[in-house]
Amino acid sequence: MQARLTSWRMTSALLLLGVLASACAPVQWKDPTPRQTGSQTERSSRGNPPFYEVFGNRYYVLASSAGHTERGVASWYGKKFHGNPTSSGEIYDMHAMTAAHKTLPLPTMVSVTNLRNGKEVIVRVNDRGPFVGDRIIDLSFAAASKLDMINAGTAMVEVVALTDPGRKSAVSKADGTPVMIGDQVSGILFLQVGAFSDGQNAQRLRQQLETIGITRVVIHSDQSDSLPVYRVRIGPLADIAEYDALVRHVATLSIHDPHLVVEPESEHNSLSPIAGS
Repeated sequence: MQARLTSWRMTSALLLLGVLASACAPVQWKDPTPRQTGSQTERSSRGNPPFYEVFGNRYYVLASSAGHTERGVASWYGKKFHGNPTSSGEIYDMHAMTAAHKTLPLPTMVSVTNLRNGKEVIVRVNDRGPFVGDRIIDLSFAAASKLDMINAGTAMVEVVALTDPGRKSAVSKADGTPVMIGDQVSGILFLQVGAFSDGQNAQRLRQQLETIGITRVVIHSDQSDSLPVYRVRIGPLADIAEYDALVRHVATLSIHDPHLVVEPESEHNSLSPIAGS
């Protein structure tokens, strides 16, 4: 039952080549305009962790979209994913002007220009992906149609961010620079190493962790579903350097699939660890 980092609704991890072009319903274009908070675009509460891992690769969410420009291959996704949750928690609508990106903050408004024909669209990035090949952005069916790339499936594009959705956010680098939590993604970092339906199994794992010197272990009981779930977490963590060190440490117990959890402070304060944790 152990959750994965993809529990942040990384449904875009399976976004493949645009092979869904056939049998699509008539297109009704929809306005991608995001909600605004003052002069800022309201940052999504989902899909913006300090970092996440898909297919063994780690992706760091950008602190800001300001000044972001890139060129590369765009693909598109459509009917197969229509009606499913995106990484931001919104429902994917293939007829809306949206897109998926691996590292831009959610949401971010971007312009996408097809470098072959000069056609341009403005889309709202509300999903994560694409995680296939060298693609830099996955467009909705609607956006891909306007760029005239449906039949080809891919296109060389230029992506330019139009908004800065956050003042501060999770800042982290692969070289171990500490994570800094800003006022748009405030929370407490934990390493989750197991999730069980039996509380005794969670306690046994806690005891095993203590045998290798890990003492900051908490077990949270989630009774929201029909069956309880006991989540074993280590923390709070100071930064990504500590996260990486703990991942290596718990591997000695054959725990090879731990993942990062970012708990909102309000939620953390309302949770009480079970006895003995």
